[in-house]
Amino acid sequence: MVFQRGDHFIFRGVVVEVRLHAGRDYMKRGISYRRFMRAQIALCGVIALGFISSCQVVGIASAIGQNIERDKKIEVLAKYTGLDNKRVAILVKADMGTVYEHPTAVPNISFNLAQRLQENVPGIKMLDPRVCMNFQHQTPNWSAQPLGQVAEELDVDRLVILDLYEYRLNPPGNRYLWEGVAAGNIGVAERDGLDSDQTVDQWNVSAQFPLDAGVTREAMNMTMVQRGLLTTFVRNAAWVFYDHIEEKYPDVKK
Repeated sequence: MVFQRGDHFIFRGVVVEVRLHAGRDYMKRGISYRRFMRAQIALCGVIALGFISSCQVVGIASAIGQNIERDKKIEVLAKYTGLDNKRVAILVKADMGTVYEHPTAVPNISFNLAQRLQENVPGIKMLDPRVCMNFQHQTPNWSAQPLGQVAEELDVDRLVILDLYEYRLNPPGNRYLWEGVAAGNIGVAERDGLDSDQTVDQWNVSAQFPLDAGVTREAMNMTMVQRGLLTTFVRNAAWVFYDHIEEKYPDVKK
């Protein structure tokens, strides 16, 4: 399964965009701009040192130190490494309300999560997401079947099951503001495990985009919100399965 960055194709009438880097690039541009502004402010403070008292110097030094601390990154180990060198299928499920209101969400999460795992998990062999989604479409009661049987039908060693229990772009009851939220529980079933019909563990993953409150439709369009939210959510879900570097304070505005 190999897709190229920016690929688009139609799956059951839904346009799927592979690797939603536009959302991530948007966030990087926003973060870079804010960091640039902080650097400019710090520089102005240094220039003014000759005109202020020693106690003010300490205050500026403290502020600069806080900025440096907020920008720190840390290494985080994988929560589960059992996908290494395994054949893996991803099955994403959501309630009918989410599927109806956001028809591109499940396909985009399926394809982009598979792509990210393929690129970062050693020796993994991802089953084509189109095969997974066709199986779900043709077997609507698959979630009620024993997971070991599902893994056998798909001929994979591991099932990654993502239950998307929340996905929205706006605050409840307010269509004029953007407040993207995605959240789900992700679990793994091992075909060769002690109990192949149960997930070995579950992890909650979530994402929010944009981080700023009160962002209006005039300030940002729907495509940017969808891409930013999906990119962040897929990244957070994939991080469960491999070592990575992330921000020490991810919820602090930069």
